[in-house]
Amino acid sequence: MATWRQFEEEAGGLAAEVRARFEAHETHVLATLRKDGSPRVSGSEVEFSGAELTFGSMLGAVKARDLRRDGRCAIHAHPGEGDAKIAGVAVEVADPAEKLAMTTGKEPPGDFHAFRLDLTEAVLTSVDQEEQLLVIRLWRPGHPEEVIKRR
Repeated sequence: MATWRQFEEEAGGLAAEVRARFEAHETHVLATLRKDGSPRVSGSEVEFSGAELTFGSMLGAVKARDLRRDGRCAIHAHPGEGDAKIAGVAVEVADPAEKLAMTTGKEPPGDFHAFRLDLTEAVLTSVDQEEQLLVIRLWRPGHPEEVIKRR
């Protein structure tokens, strides 16, 4: 698993494009695992806070309960030019000062859950119109970026 900064260090161009996709819109789709193992999708916002990608939840929300039980998750950026997805393990941040630092001035009213994402992969999918190919760019910690092209 890796921090966002490690992703930037290992695959800077891809990290910049994935980040741009996430920063293009405020709300994205977070996939978590329910108690029975089935998927749950919820809206979520992400922040880039220092070396970390972070996100939060209203206190007691079902997505937060899912993540506290099993941190494995994926976040799909709002659809647009390039389909960006990241996956990893959400780690809850409990320290109030750390939580406040993660909000970048957008502190929600009352208490909230805060998570940082330990990345296991990042994917950017696009279409090469000229060659009519699906282009998949994949990064996993400790590995160089992989490019897969499909007809």
